[in-house]
Amino acid sequence: MFELTLIGIGTGNSDHVTLQGAQAIRDADLILIPRKGENKADLAGLREDIISRVVEEAPEIAYFDIPKRRADDGYLRGVDEWHDAIAERWQTAIATHAGARKIALLIWGDPSLYDSALRIAARLNPRPVTRVIPGITALQALTAAHAIPINDIGAPFVVTTGRRIRDEGWPAAATKVAVMLDGECSFQNLEMADYFIWWGAYVGMNEEVLIRGPLAEVSDEILTTRSKARADHGWIMDIYLLEKLEP
Repeated sequence: MFELTLIGIGTGNSDHVTLQGAQAIRDADLILIPRKGENKADLAGLREDIISRVVEEAPEIAYFDIPKRRADDGYLRGVDEWHDAIAERWQTAIATHAGARKIALLIWGDPSLYDSALRIAARLNPRPVTRVIPGITALQALTAAHAIPINDIGAPFVVTTGRRIRDEGWPAAATKVAVMLDGECSFQNLEMADYFIWWGAYVGMNEEVLIRGPLAEVSDEILTTRSKARADHGWIMDIYLLEKLEP
């Protein structure tokens, strides 16, 4: 039996790691680090940098390759099979360090918001004792970068994905919607004249890019900026908040 700790590390800025998170890194016998292909090699490097900043002597590190997700048999089934495959990679990496009893993963953002680490951990056999160290989410980093509150006074907001905006449109009765995991800039499917957007990429990092304004006026700028940033870095993580304008 081993303990698995999921440590939220914010959006890539080592200053986002809490004191609790730093201590959990120091306590770990083994840290698992994913590799997502050559174009995203610096994602592993960012994790390595965070580890080096909080420990004098790094713990054992086991790297594993993220398998590709199938998209030919339905979204939910594809995700479920993908999680099974990732759990197998974790299991293999852990097995090569049989003496490790405190194992950690550094989770981008926070393990509780649009992250699957907890679901993958539940697939391990034997099932570990799992604890979570909260982190700064991309949503928090976005609103901080733009210096805005996410909600209107006494009003709710919706957090959703680009896929749902693309397939279902604007959520009913929502006035503000935060959109995550959107590789297609799904705001293009909306009536853009009706919305205001706060957009950010690499939020909280040195590469941070921010754009805000009426969606119809800044959408082309976002598309161009996003495309160039992805080409420059080989990867991109972005998020945006939309507000429905009064008629």
